[in-house]
Amino acid sequence: MSSAGNYFIRTASRRDLPAVRALLVETWHDTCDSIHGAARVGEITDSWHSPEALEARLGQPNSEFVIADNGSEIAGMAYAVSGEGGGALHLQQLYVLPGRQRLGIGRALLAEIEDSFPEAREIRLEVEEANASAIAFYMANGFSRLGRADAADQTAGSLPALIYGKTL
Repeated sequence: MSSAGNYFIRTASRRDLPAVRALLVETWHDTCDSIHGAARVGEITDSWHSPEALEARLGQPNSEFVIADNGSEIAGMAYAVSGEGGGALHLQQLYVLPGRQRLGIGRALLAEIEDSFPEAREIRLEVEEANASAIAFYMANGFSRLGRADAADQTAGSLPALIYGKTL
């Protein structure tokens, strides 16, 4: 377990899910309303971040779902899944509340995810091209751009994205 300031990084549990959902909704609206509009962001968060979708992540094999918690607030979350054989890690989510960004919470969440998969040799993620602050965060943490996720590679309802990765 690592920490960032007054926040401790720990594994998420079922009781954390309402706060995690609220964090995701707030963060998505703050980041993406200007890109997609509030109505589309609402549709995305209702689907991708529903209580059922979040609960399903808790029991996924070869995955880690962590949160940044200070005892009264959950300020960040991350979720990653290891591929077959464990060598490749896919960071599917890493979000920090807008008012808690740039405090080291994102870096601590990322470090905990990386430490949770000692067999992983690489980590990859997709990030929306218009999300300049997320791209800057990942680049500052050793990631480089590997390409673009083509529409044919994406699941239904997903957004066009850039692929970033780094060797672990």
